[in-house]
Amino acid sequence: MAISLNGCSVCGRRFEVQHGFQVQSLHQGVTYYCSQGCHEADLFKQRRRCCSQCGKEFDLIYAFQQVSTQRQVSFFCSTACRELSKSPAVALSTRPEPARIAILNQKGGTGKTTTAVNLAGGLADAGYSVLLLDLDAQGHVATSLGAKTNHGIYQLLLEGQAPRMCITQLRKRLHCIVGDERLANVELWLANLPNDGRREFVLRDRIAPIEAQFDFIIADCGPAMSLMNLNALTYADWVLTPVSCDFLSLVGVKQMLRTVKRVNKDLGSKVEILGVIPTFYDRRNRISDEAVKTLKSYFRDKVLPPIRINTQLKEAPQHEQTIFEYAPHSRGAADYASLVEAVVSFFPRLRHTQPPAAPERVTSVQLS
Repeated sequence: MAISLNGCSVCGRRFEVQHGFQVQSLHQGVTYYCSQGCHEADLFKQRRRCCSQCGKEFDLIYAFQQVSTQRQVSFFCSTACRELSKSPAVALSTRPEPARIAILNQKGGTGKTTTAVNLAGGLADAGYSVLLLDLDAQGHVATSLGAKTNHGIYQLLLEGQAPRMCITQLRKRLHCIVGDERLANVELWLANLPNDGRREFVLRDRIAPIEAQFDFIIADCGPAMSLMNLNALTYADWVLTPVSCDFLSLVGVKQMLRTVKRVNKDLGSKVEILGVIPTFYDRRNRISDEAVKTLKSYFRDKVLPPIRINTQLKEAPQHEQTIFEYAPHSRGAADYASLVEAVVSFFPRLRHTQPPAAPERVTSVQLS
């Protein structure tokens, strides 16, 4: 008799293998089940899907419930939802499409997470519904905003969990799907998928059922050109690039531009540069002014107002707050308020007449 060294793949209990059903060899490896109950629970989880039309969770039982095209796989809980999806005149919501923005620079240390967190927080304070995606394995978004949850990007992409179950509400109108070190496993999983032109669109397909409820969807990307970041670029419509005021960052932004062009050419995307944000700007240093001038000579009016060096920006994550919560009268708050205003002005279709609401913090909870 064999002993499962890894324990049950569902409950983790160690057991003695006595029946054939307890060992399943699949293409992704060997799976162990200590009982019929754990075996059925795992099969049930694999059948669970989220309707691409109405967002409802359902069990995948019938062939009509799954529709595969060249670019994506869609799931439908009923024939009615499948028929609705065929009509371009039918929309899930009267809300305009959200602005999908990737915060991206292949170089590390340019202020991507700081920008993602404070831009998202500022937009939420201004009355917009915001979803923040943490696509960086360092998981700094969760740390910066105090997100405490076991559900995030890993469960959304690798385990196929319903999108609404992976969202954590952090503040009023501010929501997040967190990332952590397990995103390295997601990267390996994506790399092992068939290279049929679809693995770069997994994020887009998984987010689609819930995106209509948000005005802005902001993706904080890691400092590398990984498959995860390629997924971000095929999903996003726009890229915001923080560039620290030093020579090496100027070199990095050129690499990022080449990547965007390649993604648009090879994957048929239409992502564009929304703006370039000079960060760690210090007017006392000549290199800061030279860096801004160099950026303006190339990007012209796409260069947004710089984010000045500010101690409070470094301190805010320690207190799990945005700069608007931690130091609302600081230079950092003023600079990111200017960025929020610039981004809002770029999307007039999303403008509303309600005055901005006062910042409000809520306990981290899971959406039901």
